[in-house]
Amino acid sequence: MRRRKVCAFCVEHVKHIDYKEIDKIRRFVSERAKIEPRRRTGVCAKHQRALRTAIQRARQIALVPFVAYHAYSGGIRR
Repeated sequence: MRRRKVCAFCVEHVKHIDYKEIDKIRRFVSERAKIEPRRRTGVCAKHQRALRTAIQRARQIALVPFVAYHAYSGGIRR
């Protein structure tokens, strides 16, 4: 049986997730710049909501990218 992951923010008694702490935020964003789900990261619901808000704010001021890269397929756009 798998052990349930413990929320890293609850263990550290974090009250507020700051959008300017890019090192912490990047751990919860995938290679393709998508927010990782709770089941993968082990974050509780309260901190997942706060994390989502922090990532969105960091994206707005260009600290974290919206997408990892833009794939250009070539060809003519119509």
